[in-house]
Amino acid sequence: MRVMLLAAGRGERLRPLTDRVPKPLLPVGDRSLIEHHIARLAAAGFREFVINTAHLGAQLVDRLGDGRCHGVRIDWSHEPEGALDTGGGIAQAWPLLGHGPCVVVSADIFTDYDFRALPRQPDGLAHLVLVDNPSHHPSGDFQLHGKQVGLPQDDGVNLTYSGIAVLRRELFSECDAVRFPLAPLLRLAAMQGQVTAEHHHGVWLDVGTPERLAAARALVTTGSA
Repeated sequence: MRVMLLAAGRGERLRPLTDRVPKPLLPVGDRSLIEHHIARLAAAGFREFVINTAHLGAQLVDRLGDGRCHGVRIDWSHEPEGALDTGGGIAQAWPLLGHGPCVVVSADIFTDYDFRALPRQPDGLAHLVLVDNPSHHPSGDFQLHGKQVGLPQDDGVNLTYSGIAVLRRELFSECDAVRFPLAPLLRLAAMQGQVTAEHHHGVWLDVGTPERLAAARALVTTGSA
């Protein structure tokens, strides 16, 4: 099973840091955000990766190369300036991802999630990892009923999509490699009963601001993740 790491974003809220360095290469402890993911995924048995690039993408290629220094293989999906957003980036990369389901991970999160828990064959079109709503996203994205995912409601416990998923190619069967987000596809599939999920209760941060980057670094310093 192959892994796609989404690494093409601009990181506007982390400027000026991301004016010089792509967000996935920001250091957290002794390695970058994206290298934390590669290490954890490799430890879970994943060896084949696809990484998309746009903003300062050459730095990612220079740092990671073909992946041999991390004991994995990396193929690159280069996007135009401005990137293709999460959905378009995955759609463009499918020729590199093969025909079966693939793992998709946002490179700008920080987590202690155990990737060995992911299903190799999701029951529907997608399997998501959900987390408790962070303070910056209190309304959440989905509800979880057993393993089945539903849309968020005002009168229930909503959860936030973590940026970790297993997706089937069929989810993108009517999509072209143009700029579009992943979230509407997931919501439509959830409405059709085609999305399952699990609730991760451990460490998770969306490293989208300097404050959250500092929080991730503190977790590493204290040995909490």
